Amino acid sequence: MSLQGKRLQGTDFRFVYSLGLYIFTFGMIIAAIFNKKARKMVVGISQTYLLLRRHIKKNDKVVWFHAASLGEFEQGRPLMERLHAECPQYKILLTFFSPSGYEVRKDYKGADLVCYLPFDTPGNAISFLRLAHPEIAIFIKYEFWTNYLTTMRRKGIKVYSMSSIFRPDQHFFRWYGSLRPIQQFTHLFVQNETSRQLLMEHGIKNVTVVGDTRLDRVIAIKDKATPLPLVEQFRGEASCFIAGSSWGPDEEIYIPYFAHHKDWKLIIAPHVIRETHLQEIEKLLDDNGFSHIRYTQLEEGETAPEAEEGKGQALIINCFGKLSSIYRYGKVALVGGGFGVGIHNVPEAAVYGIPVLFGPNNQKFREAQALKACGGSFEYQDDASFAAIMDQFIQNPETLKKAGEAAGNYINANAGAADKCFRAIFKS
Repeated sequence: MSLQGKRLQGTDFRFVYSLGLYIFTFGMIIAAIFNKKARKMVVGISQTYLLLRRHIKKNDKVVWFHAASLGEFEQGRPLMERLHAECPQYKILLTFFSPSGYEVRKDYKGADLVCYLPFDTPGNAISFLRLAHPEIAIFIKYEFWTNYLTTMRRKGIKVYSMSSIFRPDQHFFRWYGSLRPIQQFTHLFVQNETSRQLLMEHGIKNVTVVGDTRLDRVIAIKDKATPLPLVEQFRGEASCFIAGSSWGPDEEIYIPYFAHHKDWKLIIAPHVIRETHLQEIEKLLDDNGFSHIRYTQLEEGETAPEAEEGKGQALIINCFGKLSSIYRYGKVALVGGGFGVGIHNVPEAAVYGIPVLFGPNNQKFREAQALKACGGSFEYQDDASFAAIMDQFIQNPETLKKAGEAAGNYINANAGAADKCFRAIFKS
C-alpha cells in the first residue's frame, strides 16, 4: 500500500487530533500557573462565551474572521474594512489564537467583537458556533482547525481560507497527515499557482489564485502613513539606510559596513526593543565611530549630535508603531530576521519603491522570492555579500534607482487580492 493510502482517515484522524487538543489544553492550563503569556490566553478564552452572549444576538448576521496572530490579522484587515464599509448589515466577529495578536488588537474598531478562539475541541467548536452562529467564516493563511471546520461544514456555514499558501512538506501531504481540514472549506483563496497545483494533485479543486492580501494592506498603510518631522530632520539631505526589525546578526554586518560610508545615515528600528539590546546596539555604534541618539530623546527635546569629522550618525527607534512610516525616508532598507526564524515584513518596505535587503532564511516567504526574482530585493549571507550589494548601489546610482522601481512596481502590480476575495464571497 502506498504512503498516500496509509493516511489517517475520517474518524481516526479526528479522534487522534482531538485527543492531542485535549492534552494540549490541559498543558496550557498547567503552564498558565507559571507563564504570563499562557495565563493571558487561558483567562481570555474563559471569557469568550460570556462575550459572545453579551454582544452577538440571535438575529445578527455574523461574519467571523479568525487570525492566529498579528501578521494574519494584517492580511485579513483589508477585507474586514471593505466589509465594514460596504456591508453594514453584517456584524464582524474577530478571533485570535495568540495573546500577541489579541492584546494588540483587542480594541480594533473595524470589528464588532474581538475575542480569543477557544481550543479546537469538539465540544468547544459546538458551543462557540452555537453562540456566534456565523453565516460566513474566513480563516486567514495557516489556520486549519479541524473540529471548527468540520462542525461548520455540517451546519452548512460557508467557510473560506484566505491568503493561504501550501507546500509539499506540510503535514497535510505527509503519510501521517490528513487532507480532512482542507476538504472542509467552501473555497480556498491561495497566494500562488504552486499552491493551487499542489491542492489539485490531491483532488482539491475549489481553489482560486488571488495573491496575498498583505500587499493591499501595505499600500493602505503607505497611503495613510504619518509624516515624522523628527526623522525627516535627522535625515536632512543625506542618503539614509533603514534597518527595520533588525536583530543582532544583522547589526553586526551593516553597522561596520557603514563605518566606512559615513556619508550615509543609519536609522535602526530593532525588532526587540529591550534595554539590554538597545545598549548592545549603542556599544556597536560607539565601537564603529558613530554618534547616535534614541528617538524618544528627540521627542523629549534633545537634538541629534552634529556631524563630526570621521563619525557617522545613527538614530535608534526605541518605540513601536513607527517603522511603516519610517521606510519612506530611506534609499535602501534592510528587513531583519534572516539569520533566525525568518525575515519580517518585506512588502512594508518595498511599497515605498526602495530595494530591500535580508538574510538567508527567506525561502518560505513568497514576496521575498518574487522580489528577488524581479530585482527589487537582495539576499546577503555575510559581511562580504552585504558589502558587494551596497557597493553596487553606492557606485552605480542607476542600479539603485532600477532596483527601487522594481520593488515598488511589484507591490503595485500584484495588489488586489482583497478585492477579488470580497467580490467572490460577498458579491457572487
